[in-house]
Amino acid sequence: MTHAMLKGSNVPLEADTVRAVLRWTPGQGVPDVDASALLLGPDGRVRSDEDFVFYNQPRHPSGKVWRLGKKRIAEGLTDTIQTDLSGVEPDVGRILLVASADGITFDRVPALCILLYDAAVADAEPLARFEIKPETGAETALICGELYRRGEGWKFRALGEGYSNGLKGLATDFGISVDESEAAEEPSAAQPLPPEQPLSPEPPTSSVPAQPAYGYPQPAYGYPQPAAVPVAVGPVDPNFRLPPQGPQFIGR
Repeated sequence: MTHAMLKGSNVPLEADTVRAVLRWTPGQGVPDVDASALLLGPDGRVRSDEDFVFYNQPRHPSGKVWRLGKKRIAEGLTDTIQTDLSGVEPDVGRILLVASADGITFDRVPALCILLYDAAVADAEPLARFEIKPETGAETALICGELYRRGEGWKFRALGEGYSNGLKGLATDFGISVDESEAAEEPSAAQPLPPEQPLSPEPPTSSVPAQPAYGYPQPAYGYPQPAAVPVAVGPVDPNFRLPPQGPQFIGR
């Protein structure tokens, strides 16, 4: 039989492994919801940052608490945290089950609820069901409920406690250290651009003399010719003729 939970009520858990399923109805304008868990020590705070199981750290080092991820079912979307209660370290007294909406308020998330199942029984009815109603609607993170030790066993308590500063604010309250340097600033569009660089380096100056333009007199073919010696020109003999040139005139 499924226990319908009211805020602040609790129910004993006989299952060794519990699956906590966060469920909501998707639609236009509905934010994506993420499930996470915080393992708390005797002082009510995490023992280290490793006690935070979420989308960037989906499995606890002990291997006893892990995130199964999201799934679409007929009733909507789900995100699930599973816990092996029989193997949880003795100094962990509480495990918070958390929902966050990435900075968007939960008044835009319809039909939000958490259901607890015995993970060892296939197709079983939920052990407990809690319909989560945000108190103000401005919450961006919610502690849906908690698994806590009572004597030799475990219980589940329905909470529905909200945070308006998101998963970061909730996690910080329980001792998680948030690295502010991870959010690197984008360069401003108003910043001056670096000086434009030439597309290619200037070509080196050639040691070969430039050739004259096509059609103009070209330098003598072969090795450089000696400079012409000026010759005095006298009166021209009107009967002077050049002798025949070339080997074709020899012996003819």
